[in-house]
Amino acid sequence: MTDPSPPELAARLRGSGYRLTPQRELILRAVQRLSHATPDEVLAEVRRESSAVNLSTVYRTLEVLEELGLIRHAHLSDRAPTYHSATGQDHFHVVCRNCGKVTSVDPEVAAEFVARLRAEHGFVPDLGHLAVFGACVDCEDAATPHHHD
Repeated sequence: MTDPSPPELAARLRGSGYRLTPQRELILRAVQRLSHATPDEVLAEVRRESSAVNLSTVYRTLEVLEELGLIRHAHLSDRAPTYHSATGQDHFHVVCRNCGKVTSVDPEVAAEFVARLRAEHGFVPDLGHLAVFGACVDCEDAATPHHHD
């Protein structure tokens, strides 16, 4: 699925009782450009084009865009959630607790986990909200003492 054009976006918003304002369009485009961005990061990006947007507008618009299925959020830290386009490839996230690196992972990697949750617990997870925390290989290697013979 590709990102909606302005006329498609306007039609989706109207179909749900909203209208396409310049602010909503700017905020959606910012999320699409930034990929995984907090509301503050979205605001900073939008303010490059318009100073007429404030943080409460960003939060309200993100909520509307998520309700319409255009964006998703994930909790990738103890900070504010990050938002990304829902039209890209499905993925979940692995987050390094040491350096903060976020990697998007294909859900196929978790297929066995998903199958077991369904079979053993009657549960189907929403992997788009999944974040697995740990250490990336670079940080793990840096933390491991190297022995020189």
